[in-house]
Amino acid sequence: MMEKPEKEYADIPGTTIFDADQSRKGYGVNMFCMSLLKADNRAAFKANEAEYLKAFNLTPDQTEAVLKRQWNRMLELGGNIYFTSKLGATDGLSFQQVAAMMTGATQQEYADMMLAGGRSVEGNRRKSEWEHKNG
Repeated sequence: MMEKPEKEYADIPGTTIFDADQSRKGYGVNMFCMSLLKADNRAAFKANEAEYLKAFNLTPDQTEAVLKRQWNRMLELGGNIYFTSKLGATDGLSFQQVAAMMTGATQQEYADMMLAGGRSVEGNRRKSEWEHKNG
């Protein structure tokens, strides 16, 4: 079997691009998150999270990421940020709160960064550039 070539955008530091491969990998995670649009499903999930997840055929890593609310890991494992935000909402979190957790910032630090124009592009364009400068 031929190995897939490295994607050019895989070189962006701190970023997981949601593409067709990620979509296939994260189908179960994303369908689980979308199920949370219904109140009955949210109640069933909150009543027994691990049991509820079994219906979505998640990998053990995906299950762990959901149960531990490892937001970045969910994206690495194929989750889509717009779908995983439904889990955050189920937990009573705003999108901004989840995004702050994903960056390791407080909600206020994250809000301030975004109001100031977002993350600087310096050192954040290519992993290879960063490794070359800092390696």
